[in-house]
Amino acid sequence: MNMTPSSPKDASKLEDAIEKWTVPIGNLFVSLFHRIALFGIGAATVWSAAVAFLGMAHKGSASIEDLLLLFIYLEIGAMVGIYFKTNHMPVRFLIYVAITAVTRLIIDLVNTKHEADLAILFMGLTILILALANAVVRYASWKFPSRSGDNE
Repeated sequence: MNMTPSSPKDASKLEDAIEKWTVPIGNLFVSLFHRIALFGIGAATVWSAAVAFLGMAHKGSASIEDLLLLFIYLEIGAMVGIYFKTNHMPVRFLIYVAITAVTRLIIDLVNTKHEADLAILFMGLTILILALANAVVRYASWKFPSRSGDNE
C-alpha cells in the first residue's frame, strides 16, 4: 500500500484522515490536563488553608490578616469549583482575591509602621481601581451575556 499522495486531492484526503483522528485525541488530552490541573490547584488550596488554620490554632488566635488569608483560600476554592462545573474562569473572583490581598497588605503595613503614608494611599487607589474593574466586568456580563451554546 502506497501512503505517498500522488495528487493534491490525495494529500487533502490524507490530511483530513489524520485530522479526524488527532483532533479528538488532542481535545481529550487538553480536557485531561484541565481536570488534573484543577484537582491539583484544589488540593493545594485545601492543603494551604489547612496549614494556615492549624497555624492559627497553634498560635491560639487569629489576626485579621489570617482571616483575610482564609477568605483568599475560600475564593480560590470557589473559582476552582466554578471552573470545574462550567469550564469558564470567573474573572470577578480573581478581582476579589486581588482586593483581599491588597487589603491584607494595607493592614500589614499599618501594623508595622503605625502611620499613614503614600504607600497606603496607593494601595487604596489600587483597591478602588480593582472595584471599578469589577463593576465593568459585572456590567459587561449583564449587558453582553455569553451564549451557552458557544464554543470558545
